[in-house]
Amino acid sequence: MDADELQARIAAFPRWNYRFELADGVRTPVASEAQAHRHVQRRRYFFDALLAVCGGTLEGRRVLDLGCNAGYFSLLAAQAGADFVLGVDGREDLVEQAELMFEASVVARERYRFDVANVFERPPAESFDVVLCLGMFDVSARPLELFALMRATGAELIVIDTGISRIGSAYFEVSSLSEPANAIDHQITLLPSREAIVELAREFGYQTVALAHDMGDYAGVEDYRRGQRLAFVCSRQTALAGLDAAPAQTRWPWWADALHPRALRARLGGGPGI
Repeated sequence: MDADELQARIAAFPRWNYRFELADGVRTPVASEAQAHRHVQRRRYFFDALLAVCGGTLEGRRVLDLGCNAGYFSLLAAQAGADFVLGVDGREDLVEQAELMFEASVVARERYRFDVANVFERPPAESFDVVLCLGMFDVSARPLELFALMRATGAELIVIDTGISRIGSAYFEVSSLSEPANAIDHQITLLPSREAIVELAREFGYQTVALAHDMGDYAGVEDYRRGQRLAFVCSRQTALAGLDAAPAQTRWPWWADALHPRALRARLGGGPGI
């Protein structure tokens, strides 16, 4: 496929969530530079952490990407040497984008597959070494079942990136989706706290590190800076000691510093000197 044909096929989609940099200067369009920057920073944040615990490569590993969208992280996994990548998403147009990106990147067909599926109705029946669960927990009302199906794949490592509740214990906060199209099952979701993810992982035999982030430029990733989003690496046996853990969560909401911090902190029991 030449550059003109590829550009035409890209343009046939009304929207792209990820910027892909392809051969001959071809790239997928995104709404803003901040959006493109967001996913570069997310890659550095949690995908590089995955590679670090895997010795810098995914060679010899099978990777499952749940909620794969246009296949951005699926492609990173393939480029990092994964033997096979399965991407699953509930939206057919996003799976078509992923297929196009893999074709344009000349990944051997036997090394990947994309399925259009609701993972709860049709959970993957194959075994995998690594599961990417990026943006799934905060759009689902079935967190226990979601972790159970990931464990059922036999995965040694699970990477989770999710919006989190600021509740300072192991709780799930009832929330509603601002974008109904993102729902897996219901528009009402159970937003996990940091501790809830850790407890879920422990229930299924995984140790967990909530990853520290120092993104420098937070354009497009303000939700991470505010403590509204966090990534985790979960492992059954692989050592995670080399990963930097996020500091303990503060006891007040992220917006407390912006709106009358002394009064808000005092009302939350911390007093003016916190």
